[in-house]
Amino acid sequence: MAMSAEVRSIAPRRTGRPAPTAAETALVAAFEEVKTHLPGNADIAARREAAFARFVEAGLPHRRVEEWRYTDLRQMMREMAPLVEAPAQPLTEAPKAAGLLAQVEARRLYVVDGAFAHGLSDLAGLEAGLTILSLADALHENASVGEVSLSARIDATFPCTDVMAALNTAFMADGIVVHVAEGVELRRPLEFIHVNTRPTPVSMFTRSLVVLEKDAKATVVETHDGPDGVAYQVHTALEMVVGEGARFNRVKLVREGDAALHISTVLLDVASSALLNTAHYNLGGAVVRNQIFSQLSGEEIHAVYGGVSLLSNQQHSDTSLAVEHLAPNCESRENFRAVLDGRARDVFQGRIAVRREAQKTDARMMTRALLLSDTAEADNKPELEIFADDVQCAHGCTTGNLDEQVKFYLMARGIPEKEAEALLIQAFVGEVLDTIENESVRDALIEATRIWLKDRN
Repeated sequence: MAMSAEVRSIAPRRTGRPAPTAAETALVAAFEEVKTHLPGNADIAARREAAFARFVEAGLPHRRVEEWRYTDLRQMMREMAPLVEAPAQPLTEAPKAAGLLAQVEARRLYVVDGAFAHGLSDLAGLEAGLTILSLADALHENASVGEVSLSARIDATFPCTDVMAALNTAFMADGIVVHVAEGVELRRPLEFIHVNTRPTPVSMFTRSLVVLEKDAKATVVETHDGPDGVAYQVHTALEMVVGEGARFNRVKLVREGDAALHISTVLLDVASSALLNTAHYNLGGAVVRNQIFSQLSGEEIHAVYGGVSLLSNQQHSDTSLAVEHLAPNCESRENFRAVLDGRARDVFQGRIAVRREAQKTDARMMTRALLLSDTAEADNKPELEIFADDVQCAHGCTTGNLDEQVKFYLMARGIPEKEAEALLIQAFVGEVLDTIENESVRDALIEATRIWLKDRN
């Protein structure tokens, strides 16, 4: 689909927008250079063009965009790192990742430097009804995911208008495609291991898709890791389709390098009688944005959304959550915790929307931030948007310091001050970690919390 030169330029000054940044200009040039080499048929190419046109029209999000008011990406992403190049030859040795989940018995699937690593991934002995493909291969072949072609699946999960989600659609190069057939229960979690090994800054655009058919059961653990001191940029997206009566657990662990930028979008559709439990755990990265767009399309759904951020120095973390209740008799719980030290900043923006048809909805959202220094900052903005009249909905937020009375109580019983603080912090984040169903994953993240507290001391 050809586009005019006028569309291809970032909107001019006369429209009231400022001049394009170096990053915006570089993104336009990069797309023109690589678009004909990206995987996919004519339909996917047209979707890429349409998505990139949306980006060109809007530009990088900034503080005047309400959903991005606390994370001015136009300022934070002044330059675009060069697009990562495909590895010259297949990888034969797994890169050293964080290792926090080494004790978890999982089927490990590697995405290294933005490319699916077939030779490193555990693809042997797949359960009957489990299909795993690389996104690049699936796009090249327009593979079917269940009874639907991949080209029809992409961007069909949720009507998302976010500009960074559109940018991911334009540039998506590789990732993981998983299909779990009706009634299949996976014996082991699937671990999606995203690792950056490049010593210089690069940009990576990965996209993954997980489809669970009716009554299927699966756990997916996502990890993101990379080197310190390298200002690389990760733009990742995950689409998830949870079928009727399916049971799906997802945990995401972010341990990006201390100079990295990480932008993540989750598009989630849940059918009737399904059970959903999704949580993220954020330790690393200079700037991390986790945005989740979730629609509860059927009745009798139970959905849990959680998150923990442990931040220090000048780290910036932003969680944006939108949950749409579209059908009656559903229950959702949103529970997020942040612990901030140094000059760290945590942002939580959560919105629960209950549509007119979604009577008997029970939705509760709570976000809490714990400030360990006078220079840390927390911005919490929970919202309810209710169009039904027979619902139970609540939201709230708190920000504060450690409870000095409880701390004194512990110290009065012989517990040193730092240990008392650590116990209180572990209890604070433990309310979220306790909701993770997989015991080995839960224990690994509890241990990660202990390590973070030890390093802080």
